[in-house]
Amino acid sequence: MNQLSPLPKLIVLLGPTASGKTAWGLEIAKKYNGEIISADSRQIYQKMTIGTAKVHGEWRWNGLRRTFYVDNIPHHLVDFLNPGKAFSAAEFRDKAVKYCKMAYQAGRIPIVVGGTGLYISSLVDNFIIPRVAANQKLRRSLEEKSTLELLQLLSTLDPVASERIDAKNKRRLIRALEVCIMSGERFSEQSKKGDQLFDVLQIGIEVPRDVLHRRISERIDGMIEEGLLQEIENLLKQKYGWNLPSMNGIGYRQFRSYFEGQKTLLEVVEHLKRDTRQYARRQCTWFRRDSRIQWCETLPDALRLVNEFLTS
Repeated sequence: MNQLSPLPKLIVLLGPTASGKTAWGLEIAKKYNGEIISADSRQIYQKMTIGTAKVHGEWRWNGLRRTFYVDNIPHHLVDFLNPGKAFSAAEFRDKAVKYCKMAYQAGRIPIVVGGTGLYISSLVDNFIIPRVAANQKLRRSLEEKSTLELLQLLSTLDPVASERIDAKNKRRLIRALEVCIMSGERFSEQSKKGDQLFDVLQIGIEVPRDVLHRRISERIDGMIEEGLLQEIENLLKQKYGWNLPSMNGIGYRQFRSYFEGQKTLLEVVEHLKRDTRQYARRQCTWFRRDSRIQWCETLPDALRLVNEFLTS
């Protein structure tokens, strides 16, 4: 692209879990002829709908390819990956760039909606992320260690990464250590910014903490009523084990102790609510580091920002 040409516009709608991103994203897409690219590291998986709070939609043929539609709005990078497979931030960036360009070719505005900070950063800042291949022997060795031992080791090799990564997410701790050990470089310094690809408006949804906590609690209660236990049981029957990235995510890993008879359902649900509140806090901490994000308390405020951005 000629450097003098204006960069294509990209809208990013972000915020913590249960902040209302799905509803806002749909309204913005309907009003401004948009396509949604999901930036949610859990909603990528097939067969995992309830525990990921995945929006209900349907697959349709759109030309030569199948596309996931919600309220007649095309959605990408949602409900497409087998739960037995992994998906990296580098893969997200590459696919998200492709879908943004395809949206423009179709005369639509790409709208990225999600709460996975690493995914969003990889796209907004065009991170060139080195691909360090998985080393199964190393992973098996690290798997034998506790999460505390892994965190201590990571803090020695990469103090910055040890502060950023969820200390309870063993899979991510192992991946960070794998990258550090195999590349000889810090995991936190692996990503390098490339040339800017888009003119980006980032909108964050501002929700009072007490309101967010209430929504989280109500959402999880609703998941149980909707059949989350049956969803997890079906996944286990299909031989999707607890060590998989998909099953190790929040909303699923907490139920391992229930299915193994170590905790009651009530205990696990309270555990999940606590973990989800902590996850939401980490999301907010991540996003608050980016001063470019414009925070809105209401949808009309967000629509006003979008209108100003697209007409400028």
